[in-house]
Amino acid sequence: MTGNTRAAPPRAGAMLEALRGLGYSTGAALADIVDNSISAKASQVDIVFAWAGSKSSVSVLDDGRGMHDEELQSAMTLGDKSPLDTRDAGDLGRFGMGLKTASLSQCRRLTVGTARDGAHSCLRWDLDELMKDPTGGWLLFEGPAAGSDSHFNALAEKEHGTLVLWEEMDRIVTQGYTSADYLDLIDSVEAHLAMVFHRLLDGPKPRLRLTINGKLVEPWDPFMMGHPAKTWNSPVERFRSDSGVVAVECHVLPHKDKLSPGDFSRGAGESGWNAQQGFYVYRNERLLVAGGWLGLGQGRAWNREEAFRLARIRLDIPNTADADWKIDIRKSTARVPVSIRPWLTRFAEDTRDRARKVFAFRGAPIAPRGSAPIEMAWRTDHGSSGARFRIDEKHPAVAAVLDACADQGELIRAMLRVLEETVPVQRIWLDTAENKTTPRTGFSGETDESVSKVLRTLYNDMVGRKGMGAELARKALLSTEPFQNYPALVERLGDEASTQAAS
Repeated sequence: MTGNTRAAPPRAGAMLEALRGLGYSTGAALADIVDNSISAKASQVDIVFAWAGSKSSVSVLDDGRGMHDEELQSAMTLGDKSPLDTRDAGDLGRFGMGLKTASLSQCRRLTVGTARDGAHSCLRWDLDELMKDPTGGWLLFEGPAAGSDSHFNALAEKEHGTLVLWEEMDRIVTQGYTSADYLDLIDSVEAHLAMVFHRLLDGPKPRLRLTINGKLVEPWDPFMMGHPAKTWNSPVERFRSDSGVVAVECHVLPHKDKLSPGDFSRGAGESGWNAQQGFYVYRNERLLVAGGWLGLGQGRAWNREEAFRLARIRLDIPNTADADWKIDIRKSTARVPVSIRPWLTRFAEDTRDRARKVFAFRGAPIAPRGSAPIEMAWRTDHGSSGARFRIDEKHPAVAAVLDACADQGELIRAMLRVLEETVPVQRIWLDTAENKTTPRTGFSGETDESVSKVLRTLYNDMVGRKGMGAELARKALLSTEPFQNYPALVERLGDEASTQAAS
């Protein structure tokens, strides 16, 4: 070593206050705590949110192997382990910072009690006490704070396990915060943990049982595996990179029309259908990144767009690849290594294309096998200046009006042209983006009587004015948008009751 050196240790209180701004949500912070429990081979993790106004607390108790006193001190020390150290293959950590940074992003007092081989230890960080210390020293306090002992009763009789306690939660319980807000927070955390750990929580023999205030957290599967309406998924493909094997599996979810309202709402996930599209990056089956296209795209990075909302891609990376994938401390971002980008882009393009076709099937309905092609009310004309939407005069409803009012044909066509030139495209896109769902079409949500009224009008015109046979008229309507979706109503046309109702 050359030259003079000076020691420049950071002041503990100031440093810890700065680290509080890393940007954890409460759900992400608790996921980091659960990571530690999983790494400690826990099979049961119980989270308790206790409401007491400004004295509210959150505790996380696991049945993992626990720690000896020296291990606890290491776990509570910032930077005690290097991210460059070799880790166990199942380890969900990397930086040796998560327990501290995640917890202190939410609270001012972090206490950790642990038991191993029947021996108990307890240490805490207390930011308010550290700020009083004029030396700025890194002081860990032994045992719970005064009045907090009861939180550790659940650990007292255990031979092994760990309890993490958050108190003085100034980043959560702010001025005006109520018990109702706390309940909303619990729901949000539950949704987040159900997503992050869904592969560990799922299956006939789940590897992890997770509860919040005694309620079992049910897994949220972003890929809707096993759903009878599931559209498509690819076989698992693998890429051997310098930092380990990467595996990808592509999925296209069902169109909204194939899902019950409950399934559709559940499929939207924590952030909604648009936000949840794209890649789901996992390390050791723990979700790191939920949605987004990881900066991929030809020419420019793909954005989350309505047309691709049904595309979701599972991506598994080993914990040896953290540096290559630029995994951050919060385990919330990832960047695709250059060597893998072309390989992943190929899969993503195919999945996006498939998802777009499924999403847009309303614009190009598929006729049942053996049936005539569907007559659509709208067509798309593509020209050098872009695409235009045109009303198709061959559609039976349009053609019937033009035929019946031949002497007014020019006036009717002028009206149709006005409709074509005033399609509220921008408003449709804006409403879709704001409401996170597409506008209703095809009589969606309407009663059978509403649909039947229009059907009877067209049917009577076909049979009465045009002289078509009843069977031929029904067949024509079954190949007409949107009536191909109502075969039972079409089949009833011609009944005496329906004819009388139309007269």
